Amino acid sequence: MTSLRARITILLVAAIVTVVALATIAAIGSMRGPRPEVTMMPLARHIQIMAEMAIRDRDNAIASGIVLRPHEAAGEQLERLSAALTRALQQAGPPRFASMVRNEDGSGFTASVQIGRDEWLHVELPNFAPQNSRITILVGWVLLILIGSIAVAIFAASKITRPLRLLEEAVAAVGHDGVLAPIPETGSAEVRATARALNRLSARLRTAMESRMRLVAAAGHDLRTPMTRMRLRAEFIEDEEERQKWLDDLEELDTIADSAIRLVREEVAAAGSEPAPLDGIVRDIVEELSGLGMRVEAGTVEPLEVIGGPLAIKRALRNLIINAATHGGGAEVEVLRRDQRAVVTIRDNGPGIPPERIDQVFEPFFRVDVARRKSVPGAGLGLAIAREIIERFGGTISVANREPTGLCQTVTFALAETSWNANPAAEHEVPVHSD
Repeated sequence: MTSLRARITILLVAAIVTVVALATIAAIGSMRGPRPEVTMMPLARHIQIMAEMAIRDRDNAIASGIVLRPHEAAGEQLERLSAALTRALQQAGPPRFASMVRNEDGSGFTASVQIGRDEWLHVELPNFAPQNSRITILVGWVLLILIGSIAVAIFAASKITRPLRLLEEAVAAVGHDGVLAPIPETGSAEVRATARALNRLSARLRTAMESRMRLVAAAGHDLRTPMTRMRLRAEFIEDEEERQKWLDDLEELDTIADSAIRLVREEVAAAGSEPAPLDGIVRDIVEELSGLGMRVEAGTVEPLEVIGGPLAIKRALRNLIINAATHGGGAEVEVLRRDQRAVVTIRDNGPGIPPERIDQVFEPFFRVDVARRKSVPGAGLGLAIAREIIERFGGTISVANREPTGLCQTVTFALAETSWNANPAAEHEVPVHSD
């Protein structure tokens, strides 16, 4: 009951039920008949007249329809009505004892008035109460109120919270580029206003993203010309050690500029998705990096196809494996199927990442140790580029420290249809091992 829709529904149901209950109580009070003390007086007068007729001329009274019995009527005794009728008789004429009972068949009541030592006047009274049980009527009335109230409340809550659901759906539909999908501007005035505001926000976000991309790309591109001139001038420095420092710094700047341009290209790329052989991609990367002297080996590599761009996926996994091999002293790669997903696991035995900084690992230009910037190659954009590619194709990536040391990078992709129908008992590919 924590959602706004549920709270509004409960509030409306409570309000409707309270109002209807108060109205019902007021209606019952206004339609309730007079008290027995009021209704008994006319009845007592008639009974007194009948009693006088029976006492004066018994035979004529019986012939007129007056019922006389040697005993009072049998049945459920109604104490309150009996007392009210006795008091009324005392006020209407000579004091007489009276009793009121409910008939066994439930058709009405019988008033018994003693007019002699062994003589009782019986008067039949109709039952004007509803024939059905009052509890059944009350339960049916309450259920009808509850059902109607709940239906009205749910409908009203749905209408009230529709703009909020529109916001929730819009946020859930945000793409990997952080831009909202267009929302139809239809419905009530409030819904149209909400959709219009979200569409304006989406347009501004798209403009800001494109402006940022153009700025980063232009900056990376424009840096190449002055860096080239600086490199030419550095060649004329006579001190060899000083010249090499200049060239190393320029090489690092060139790497950063090139990585920034590649990151922008990955974010704005619109490459389509297609089945990609994940096992073949991993084997190619392992073979390539092993040939470059890196300590990379493949563990279990299942034959799986995933949905994505083969070249882009290769670039992403290559960045991750290079990161593990460079900073972790070597990398071990596995490709397994888990719950209709392809999982790539990259493990290393390096120092890992401090727990308080592990959430920053995918930020551009991130470095665990800034002091190692010159001793370790790279611009700090490899993981950012890899995440951009993986998330574009609906995949996920996570990083966690291993025990006692090391880092584990886990990447998941959606399996292609051919892999879904593959035989799970099929033999695994022969692992590729490399020093």
